[in-house]
Amino acid sequence: MISTLCRFMLACLLLPCLWTAALAQAVSFPELNSAVPGHQDVTYFDLAKMIVPDLKPGDDGFYTGGAPIEMRDILGGDDGGSPPEAVNLPNAAALAIKAGGKDRLAMLLDLGQAQDSAEGFAALALYDLTGKPKLLDAVNVGTDRSTYFRDPGKLPISAGDDALITMSTHFNSNQGYVGTILILVRDDRFEPIDQINTFDENVCAYKRTQDLSFRTLGGDKPYAAIKVTVTDATKPSGESCEEPAPKAVSHDISVTYRWNKARSRYASNSDAFEKLSAENAKRF
Repeated sequence: MISTLCRFMLACLLLPCLWTAALAQAVSFPELNSAVPGHQDVTYFDLAKMIVPDLKPGDDGFYTGGAPIEMRDILGGDDGGSPPEAVNLPNAAALAIKAGGKDRLAMLLDLGQAQDSAEGFAALALYDLTGKPKLLDAVNVGTDRSTYFRDPGKLPISAGDDALITMSTHFNSNQGYVGTILILVRDDRFEPIDQINTFDENVCAYKRTQDLSFRTLGGDKPYAAIKVTVTDATKPSGESCEEPAPKAVSHDISVTYRWNKARSRYASNSDAFEKLSAENAKRF
């Protein structure tokens, strides 16, 4: 299992570049013992215990507990990581959303890794707080070692609905791997729209990045179309290296997802992201 210190250091490296945009979209990182805004008799700890029933405060500011409740993997199948036998949780990420015209709270808890798993296990939970707090759904969205809400966190796809965006990642000395999942909330359950895998390199001669951007296209019902763009950019370092420096180049790869009434789900207009993922795998 990846150590708590390593998880904390990775979070410190990643979060500063996400906080500004994320906070603007109302993603928060509350202390678990703090009250949920507008619900002074409910704490985030109360909500987290619905995921890890025996969760309790530790002596180091973290919260510890056993295995989480049983939940399905958001992508289906058996490709997701296994839940850890013991949880060491510093906090959670919280995001107020709209789903089916109703106010809901989404919480993301990165629960760490099982000893026999290469991927982390991250619970994405959906709560109804209009009366007594109720857990409506919970899924594992962890596809790599550490998992977060990805900027912008959520996308408005109708007057009463938001889609969610999560990301799982890990880095080594010169490579970064990121799996991003677009998620629809329908009938108070999480449904995957797509997973987008990107890969960054930073070597002596050049830096190559694959950045994601998201926007909704108006006019479609019941949900707006979602356009996702990967900007694949290579920038020479200017350093003297053994390998030759490539030319500076940048190009966009875009896929649009539209609601398919017959299939009752979002469908993409291209397999460009699958091809990108396959091309990236050859560079690992």
